[in-house]
Amino acid sequence: MASIRMHPDTPSPPRHGQPIRDSIAGPGLFIAAAVASALGVAATYGFFVRTTTGQYIDESALDEAVDVYGRAVKAALGFLDALPTIAVVVGAAGLLYAAVVKRRWFAAAVALSSAAAANLITQVLKAYVFTRPFRGVETLMENSLPSGHTTLAASAAAAVFLVASPSKRPFVAFAGSTFAIASGAATLVNQWHRPADVVAAFLVVGACTAPAGWLIMRVGWRWNAWQGFGSGWAASRLWLSLPLLAGLGATALAVSVLVRIAPGSGTASTTHYFWAGVSLIVISGYLLCIAATWLFSVAARRA
Repeated sequence: MASIRMHPDTPSPPRHGQPIRDSIAGPGLFIAAAVASALGVAATYGFFVRTTTGQYIDESALDEAVDVYGRAVKAALGFLDALPTIAVVVGAAGLLYAAVVKRRWFAAAVALSSAAAANLITQVLKAYVFTRPFRGVETLMENSLPSGHTTLAASAAAAVFLVASPSKRPFVAFAGSTFAIASGAATLVNQWHRPADVVAAFLVVGACTAPAGWLIMRVGWRWNAWQGFGSGWAASRLWLSLPLLAGLGATALAVSVLVRIAPGSGTASTTHYFWAGVSLIVISGYLLCIAATWLFSVAARRA
């Protein structure tokens, strides 16, 4: 009898008697990740939009962007103008490659649905759910949280992450997070969005990506086989170390600039709140990068 040739991306099935559901982790961690992200959106809105202190910090970062606007406007504005096209091209290319070349049609459909849901939820929250009350801070009263541009960039990156092979996910997570962080920071530089708007967008995408990820890994258990960190250049621990170091550096910068303008310091802020806002964007973006890489590596079936 002729032997059946399996797709090169398809690991061996579980041993006889081993149920498929044991091939990956249960939905608990993914549900917890989605709930934590949703609560993060609510907490970000509650502090940065509903309180005087939060509004002041967020609005100060936006106002101080004017001082760096002249140096970065051409590059950043050009990037923002091209962002929708870049995000769509990157996401579509990744999904088409996964669907056509790797034959991961179901995964591509789920990833696309997750990205669409994130962008729809962002627009609904911004236009119909969240409002921006007056708290004594001079600001535009129109609500801008979450950021639509950032959601588009982050959801495109997340879609590619979902359909990527487990051995490629650490690198894809780092590259995608860097793209999303750069997109969010650019909206702040150009005074399109406040830092909290960007953070909320990251969290909306996280809330949609987590359940989609479990569904993809549950149905696509054959190709979701993880050989561990170090099994290839894209699975190197470097892609965990880099976002960790960047996050720690951003944390140190945020603490440093905020200490300088703390009450009683006698120092007035010039660009301190702006850099604190950029730091918050970097910290949140790379924290989600590390969390996603860890979650999917833990949940994936061992090759």
